[in-house]
Amino acid sequence: LEALAADPGTDVILVMNCPTGLGSSPDAARKVAELGDEGEIGGKPLLACWLGAHTAREGRRVLTEAGIASFETPEDAAIAASYLGEWSRAQRALLRTPSSRRGDQADGKALAHAIFRQVAAEGRRMLTEPEAKAAIAAYGIPVPRTIVAGSVAEVAHAAAEVLQSSEAVVVKLLSKVVSHKSDVGGVILDIATADEAADAARSIEARLRARSPQVKADGYTVQAMIARKHAQELILGMNLDPMFGPVILFGAGGTAVEVVNDTAIALPPLDDVLAGDAIDATRIGRLLAGYRDRKPANRGAIIAALNGLSQMIVDFSCLVSLDINPLLADAEGVVALDARIEIDPRRVDVPAPNPALAIRPYPSGWSRDFQTDGMTFHIRPIMPADVALYPAFLAKVSPDDLRLRFLSLRKNFPDQMLKRLTQLDYDRDIAFVALEKDTGALAGIGRLSCDPDHRSGEYALLVRSDLQGHGLGWDLLKQVIDYAKAERIGRIEGTILNENRKMLTMCLEFGFSVAHHPSEPGLSLATLEIR
Repeated sequence: LEALAADPGTDVILVMNCPTGLGSSPDAARKVAELGDEGEIGGKPLLACWLGAHTAREGRRVLTEAGIASFETPEDAAIAASYLGEWSRAQRALLRTPSSRRGDQADGKALAHAIFRQVAAEGRRMLTEPEAKAAIAAYGIPVPRTIVAGSVAEVAHAAAEVLQSSEAVVVKLLSKVVSHKSDVGGVILDIATADEAADAARSIEARLRARSPQVKADGYTVQAMIARKHAQELILGMNLDPMFGPVILFGAGGTAVEVVNDTAIALPPLDDVLAGDAIDATRIGRLLAGYRDRKPANRGAIIAALNGLSQMIVDFSCLVSLDINPLLADAEGVVALDARIEIDPRRVDVPAPNPALAIRPYPSGWSRDFQTDGMTFHIRPIMPADVALYPAFLAKVSPDDLRLRFLSLRKNFPDQMLKRLTQLDYDRDIAFVALEKDTGALAGIGRLSCDPDHRSGEYALLVRSDLQGHGLGWDLLKQVIDYAKAERIGRIEGTILNENRKMLTMCLEFGFSVAHHPSEPGLSLATLEIR
């Protein structure tokens, strides 16, 4: 066992014992228990499987008392080992650091909101294709230029204009009722002349009359025929799940999307890491990586499209369903050839963030600037990428200030700890970082960790030693208190060393009650009841 534990190729050790007349199962269990240390040996998980009924009972008891997980069958032990592997992978995934990119999409949000309000004002739930494309384009998803034509003559004129820069065009049905145009023959591809485009419009009208006589065409759309020889057809989608709320779908697209059945789902909000996971969870994701003479598709462009869709979902709770199919992807990037959006008109003006999200999004509304003594700081909620700012920040915090913050001497801050400090569940915890406006360097942090019932929370502050005395700690604590009020957290508490007079004085000035800690004589407990 010691040799196995020392082997770098070993991750988990499973010890099995089969009862025989040559050895004692309890004695074997005792020896394993001696070697084990709280369920581990050499820092690696130790599992046991003692086969048998009465003969194994004593051995299992010995192992259990030693903190070693014991199983009755090899199958159960193997399943337990697989759970350890899944847990380890999940922990590594949680500690991955996504990009810090958070583009300002205020203009895009306003444009999409105007489109949704117009659709709602007309009493519609379905957006037309041009409306849907305009909405997704507002969130950075590329779309081809689309011209709306109200008649056959206008189709010919639009086609002639597009053909000046393209070899062929596509003519589609424009309808406020029909969402899947292919089902009624409403799409004709690869049209080379203006006359052919006019004929295509007449053909679409005839097909619509034959297949859905009760539906009237609202016009036609004309766009360039996008021909990318090695592009993959993808689908981006969104739907409402009764339990998890909005969910994002990604996978192989095209007209056979249901038949191919190669999709993955993800919960918004997404970041670069989560969007990449959705891509990698599909079979087509491997094709997108390139093979033989096929260049890899532009993964960054696909991730950006997923993030754009995610942000739209965060901003608008009126979204009922959304399909971008196909989304062409190749080495040049992505382009959405068709889009379909359904909204709930009653929820168009519900303010962001979307209350139906299963995962609370980044609280971007809590960002602002703070000026003091000729210095300007930008205060905002912490991001996972802020982990990169911690080493330089901690290097400028004195050992004594670190002791006052963490209530003990602390010299080392492992990467795993720093990542846990920056990767938060915003539904329970919040941390505000103060950044120097000119350099972006981390200057201070105010943190609030809430109880599961959201009735109380514990705060903590740390300001760089060279920047203390300028009111930055005061402003961070005020931000924490304002956030607690907005979240209707009833009480804030802080544990403070009795010698930390600056913090105790600041708490009293904010209205905290300060008392000796009930169980630690060297500590004080500051409490603020929020009304």
